[in-house]
Amino acid sequence: MPSVEEELAARLAKSEEVVLATVIKLDGEPPSRPGAKLLMSRTATLAGTLGCSEFDSAAMADSDRILESGSPQLRTYHHDLGSIEVYLEPYEAPPTLLVFSATPVARALVDWARQIGFVALLVETRSERMKDAGWPPAIQSLDKLPPNLGKELYVVHTDHDAPDLVQALEAVIPRNPTFIGLVGSRRHTGHHLEALRAKGVAEDVIARIQSPVGLDLGAVNPAEIALSILAGLVAQRRRRAGGRLQNRV
Repeated sequence: MPSVEEELAARLAKSEEVVLATVIKLDGEPPSRPGAKLLMSRTATLAGTLGCSEFDSAAMADSDRILESGSPQLRTYHHDLGSIEVYLEPYEAPPTLLVFSATPVARALVDWARQIGFVALLVETRSERMKDAGWPPAIQSLDKLPPNLGKELYVVHTDHDAPDLVQALEAVIPRNPTFIGLVGSRRHTGHHLEALRAKGVAEDVIARIQSPVGLDLGAVNPAEIALSILAGLVAQRRRRAGGRLQNRV
């Protein structure tokens, strides 16, 4: 049986959102102890216990609200023998960055995205492009995309010459991504957008696809391009314009 800490690490590695409840104070002689922990999803207890089923059920009833708030909270749960004060800490699922095509830009995106809190997944349907042993494991078929990519999904396609680019976008658009970007100027990507339009993709969806993609850093080489893209993703996540920091105290 894994410990609460091991189960927490495993759930976060799978991009799952969970709540960790920890007993921090006792009043009376309740069936609990300081430091007792319970790990929960929105719908089930996953590991550990706060000491008894009454406390676990009370915490479970609060887990959905805690995740919705996104902030740690204190709760007091009562029992005939006493009460406990519990610290409930939400762990939101990290955002997912889905990177299409094994290109130099994609390599930097996958490497760096993980360092800034994204779950980065590479998709490359052309097996010959994966022969370089330096590539991480990749999803090699569009019909093998994970069914659950989290509630915050970012998509960047890095090869405007990929033969299945339109099919890749068709596969992810129903997932309602927070962000979709295509590397390349409209001269190189415009015909792909026209193909989506011809397939009946709504105009407001096409308007959300950014191409070129990234902040205007004057990027030239692949690493610089990846940096500009990731900077833009962070700005979008934090609801910032992405301009220079000036006159801030």
